Amino acid sequence: MTPNSLTGRDLAAALGVIVIWGLNFVAMKFALHDFTPFQLGAARYLFAVLPLAFFIRPPRVPWKWVLLYGLFQGVGQFGILFTALQLGMTAALASVLVQTQVFFTALFGFFLLHERASRPLQLGLLLAAAGLSCFALNYLNPGVGVGAATTILGFVLTLCAAFMWAMSNIVARRVQQGSKNYSTIAFIVWSSLVPVLPFVVMSYLFDPEATRWQWTHARTSSWLAAAYLGWVATIVGYSLWTGLLKRHPANRVAPFSLGVPIVGLAAGTLVLGEVITAWQWAGIALLVAALACVMLGGLLKPSGVKA
Repeated sequence: MTPNSLTGRDLAAALGVIVIWGLNFVAMKFALHDFTPFQLGAARYLFAVLPLAFFIRPPRVPWKWVLLYGLFQGVGQFGILFTALQLGMTAALASVLVQTQVFFTALFGFFLLHERASRPLQLGLLLAAAGLSCFALNYLNPGVGVGAATTILGFVLTLCAAFMWAMSNIVARRVQQGSKNYSTIAFIVWSSLVPVLPFVVMSYLFDPEATRWQWTHARTSSWLAAAYLGWVATIVGYSLWTGLLKRHPANRVAPFSLGVPIVGLAAGTLVLGEVITAWQWAGIALLVAALACVMLGGLLKPSGVKA
């Protein structure tokens, strides 16, 4: 077995992440019935922190990485994604579009870390660009029936969330390079403390006054959804994900997110009854083909992201 080969435990962890994060988007939609995006961000990470922070010691890594990961993965990725889902994005399509983080991660490796852009990556980027063009045509062509579920703003914000996810991938790899034996669960729990205060402050500053206390009247289903986002999607999901990044290069781990949109699409259409247009299906097909091209062809160097 080569040093970077995936074990059975790694494959099981990847499958767990696929299911957990695929259902993640439906949970977000349920929670946003009663929470604003900033309130949901604060609730998600309060659930992620409590009560584990009282029993788990801080990770043995520089605090700058804990802070950066919490900002990129918490405030950045999910603050933007929750806003996108509220302003005009379906759970099904969001589960596909956020997977462009694979390409953002690769581009960071190319521009910031001077990694070589392989031919599979170049082809994948072209396919991804064609797929995103199909999503754009869905809004520009009035004959395809855009519908009220998605908007251009929601589309752009979802891509911004993917950008932030890629940044958190790079941070996780830099942590791994400098701190080989750190606890991934401790890292996730303590980095989850970081977004809480920013989300509370943003809710106070930007949420309409009439909505600032609506969380106190939230339904049980919304609280359960927030708990799922905090305990399952954040603690379990990101511990598994960061553990994979700890043992393997980011360019080898990131493509496993290809399975997330399959679960997300199924859950969005079956549970929420979301409708996908012809242009959107074309975009989905091209994005999945792009991800598969990168995954099967090998992304960048075998050595992966380097510090």
